[in-house]
Amino acid sequence: MTRNRTNPAPRIRTAASADGTALHLEVHGPDDAPVIVLSHGWTCSTRFWSAQIEALSGEFRVVVYDQRGHGRTPMGRVSTERLADDLEAVLRAVLAPGEQAVVAGHSMGAMTVLAAAGRPALTEHAAAVLLCSTGASHLVEEATVVPGRRGPLRTGITRVILRSRLPLGPVTPLGLPVLRRVALSRAATREQVAACARIVHACARIPRAAWAQVLDTLDLTESVRALNAPAVVLVGSADRLCPPVHSHRIAANLPDCRGLVVLDGAGHMTPVEAPDAVTGQLRQLARTFLNRGDGQDPAGTASGNGSEAASEAGSGSASGSGSASESEAGGEKEAVA
Repeated sequence: MTRNRTNPAPRIRTAASADGTALHLEVHGPDDAPVIVLSHGWTCSTRFWSAQIEALSGEFRVVVYDQRGHGRTPMGRVSTERLADDLEAVLRAVLAPGEQAVVAGHSMGAMTVLAAAGRPALTEHAAAVLLCSTGASHLVEEATVVPGRRGPLRTGITRVILRSRLPLGPVTPLGLPVLRRVALSRAATREQVAACARIVHACARIPRAAWAQVLDTLDLTESVRALNAPAVVLVGSADRLCPPVHSHRIAANLPDCRGLVVLDGAGHMTPVEAPDAVTGQLRQLARTFLNRGDGQDPAGTASGNGSEAASEAGSGSASGSGSASESEAGGEKEAVA
């Protein structure tokens, strides 16, 4: 189904958020193709989605943007409301009235999607969403970056680490194992760890600490219940920053959850560490909800059982039938929501 057309060069644009902040955004792929909008997480940038841009921009128009304080977007004030404002601004900047897209986020980027639940632009433009490696509340309490039992001691140490204003400095061989421990997994390749390190270390310390404070007190529980778009939730089983307990809670409370995908052995940086799985889910959602042309809402969105999209993701997928069973194939577990 990939379109045989010449890929235009990326178009660099800006979108003005509600407070006037100029958001850096990039548009990759054909101008007349179905649209996928990707929102990156804490300490990352548009570069975080490189694998998905490369894999999908031949068939889709892929839009990425820098969250405020990250990449080429100035910081301004930070809050979950600002995250939602920014996503609305991007959607309005790249989509025509009534035009829909698959909207996906990783970590804080997925929290951005949750924060925008019920907002007019997301309601109008989101045909389906993918929520990767994220949580809605109690992020510091549930994080397992620091070994030990859940409790005040572990939470306190985690809070100090995440809120630190110390500069990360240049990427060094000594720092890579630390980043692997925090954000990736034992299964991640050296190249994947190094790529994440280059992105994370490029984030300035002030916005890093400011957003850490927002995430520490974040509570989007009600926003999960307000997200009416069809949604797939994806998480790595070895995620220490947003452990799978968060994804299970989100999937259980979404009004229209089409699948909970648990990637066996993957850490927090799933779009980098498991790019084929994330890309496969995006492609499947886009083909299902953007290419039908009849306005029908299909059932079993995250399903495949031999389909190309499910094969790309690493296994057969959840059917969205409402059962609570789990299966495991090709290293990927899927709990049907």
